Amino acid sequence: MTSTDTPQGLARFNTLDESAARAALLRICASTAWGRHLLAARPYATPEDLYAASDAAMAELTAADLAEAMAGHPPIGRPEPGDPASTREQAGMSGAPAGLKAEMLELNLAYQERFGHVFLICATGLTGEQMRDAVRRRLGNPPEKERETVRTELGKINRIRLARLVAED
Repeated sequence: MTSTDTPQGLARFNTLDESAARAALLRICASTAWGRHLLAARPYATPEDLYAASDAAMAELTAADLAEAMAGHPPIGRPEPGDPASTREQAGMSGAPAGLKAEMLELNLAYQERFGHVFLICATGLTGEQMRDAVRRRLGNPPEKERETVRTELGKINRIRLARLVAED
């Protein structure tokens, strides 16, 4: 891929000053370790290089780094006001019946009590029922398995958000 083939959003990200690039990455993922890893590997020749760097950074996150990343995500069913990414990603809950929303709130609280952090799932494209079923299933996970599930889900969310960054005109 030549530099003229680089998507405009990726080319812009590659040329941002470090402070602006760090801020853009923190909007994607609240983990400073993840962001540092991606900053250090700039510039990226292709979107796939950026996604691979994100995957590599995710694999290296410690439990504390994952906790920092999860702290940047609101509970399912309660997107962050004024955050278009959060609202878009949780669209499957926005039109859910009141009973499902109430059930999801209870399940979120039970999950947080069990694992000490918000229930994290790549909600893009999922219905409210699918998210509810996932939290029910995952409540039975041992903490070690759930931490790796969270890592996987966070990686999916980061890829979707990075793809939006790359696609920006």
